[in-house]
This record gives sequence, structure tokens and C-alpha cells, in this order.
Amino acid sequence: MSARTCFVGGNWKCFGSNQSIDALVSGLLKADLSNTSAEVVVAPPFVYLSKVKEALAGKNISIAAQNCWRESEGAFTGEVSPAMLRDIGVHWVILGHSERRHIIKENDELLKKKVEAALKHGLKVIFCVGEQLEDRKSKRAQEVVTAQLDACKEHIGCWENVVIAYEPVWAIGTGEVATPQQVQEIHSMIRRWFEENISSSVAQKIRIIYGGSVKPQNSTELAKNPDVDGFLVGGASLVADQFASIIRSTS
Repeated sequence: MSARTCFVGGNWKCFGSNQSIDALVSGLLKADLSNTSAEVVVAPPFVYLSKVKEALAGKNISIAAQNCWRESEGAFTGEVSPAMLRDIGVHWVILGHSERRHIIKENDELLKKKVEAALKHGLKVIFCVGEQLEDRKSKRAQEVVTAQLDACKEHIGCWENVVIAYEPVWAIGTGEVATPQQVQEIHSMIRRWFEENISSSVAQKIRIIYGGSVKPQNSTELAKNPDVDGFLVGGASLVADQFASIIRSTS
């Protein structure tokens, strides 16, 4: 891993019940994370945010929301604003996840407003980018990722509060995983994008993490890439010992 502080996020997606989350949190509290300095964040469903935050207090694991709205308040039934998340002590939010882009149909125009609103209200952002299978087959992966970054660059004033998560859509929840070489290729391209479009300082400091069927079996090899600064973990983050193993692999 690089000199940048490693970052490991656990995205619990739309899974969980009081009983299963109690068991998961109990496992995380027992997990030995003493040999890693990674920054760790978990993202429960909205209804369990406060519960998990209180239960993990003192474990040095931060809480993220899986989404937020583009405004601080208003007549937006069903939405949760960044101001509300800060009000309950949440410090991170995931934005641009492939499932939001491709299932909920969130576009770049909406996402740049969400990112701007989240940062304005003091949230830190895990911003997701990534190509679909047809993009990779047609050799457009870099073009797609670059366009997603371009859409938000003018709306982010402070990159210190942003982590970039590269998620090849074809490797999320499929059991497929990008090879370490494929991951490094895109991560190094993203870092060059920052060098050319933002600044060399930001390029060196920005954390670029990988998300896409990350498991204990592949995390150590993926973590050897110089431009991989951690992971955004889906299914394996719902199993405490697997998630802990992935965190330890970044040491």
C-alpha cells in the first residue's frame, strides 16, 4: 500500500434487520484490528444509522450514509438531506454508486448537485465511478470514468474530504473481480486525471479505493497495487470476520 492512509468502507446496501445487525456489530466489536491503521467506515441502511453509530462508539469505525439528497430541506418526500445526516452525527456519505446510477437512474447532473450539497454541509464523500461491461469490451472504460470525474470537478472545492471508489459495474455482486492489473490501470489513470485537472498535490493525496466483489481471498493481492488505497466492500462487509480480514489485508 502507499503512504496514504488506507481506507476501507463497508456498504451494507439494502440488507439487515435488528437481529442481523446486532450480530454483525457484535462481530465487529470483537474483531482484532490492532495491526492496521486503516480508516474504516460502514454504511448501514438509513433506518439503522443511529443504532449502529451508538453501538460502534469507541471502536474507531465511522458511519456513512448510502445516499443523500441535493438540498438541505424541502418538500422532497422520501429523501434524506445532508444536514439531517450531520444532525445525527454521520460524517460520510456514498454518492454515485453504480446501483444508484444504473438502477435508480441518477445522472451526472444530479450527482454533482448531491456532491456539492454533501460537502457544503460538512459531510465527507465516497464518490463512485466505473464502467459497465459493454464499455470495457468496447475499450471505453477510461473514457467513461473520466467523464464521470469531469462532471463533478467544478463542484468540489476541497478534495481532502473526498475518496474516489472505482467500481467496474460488471464486477459488483457477480463473483467476477477485475484483475490486479486491470485495477491498477484504471487507478493510475484516475491519479493522472487529478494531476492534469486538479493539482499534483491532490493527485498524490487523494485516496482511490477499489470496489467490486472484494473478498479476503483477493484483497491482499489487490492491495499490492501502488495506486490502490483500500476498498469499498459489499457482500463481504456483512460478515464480520471477512470484513475484518479485508481491513487487515491493507496493512
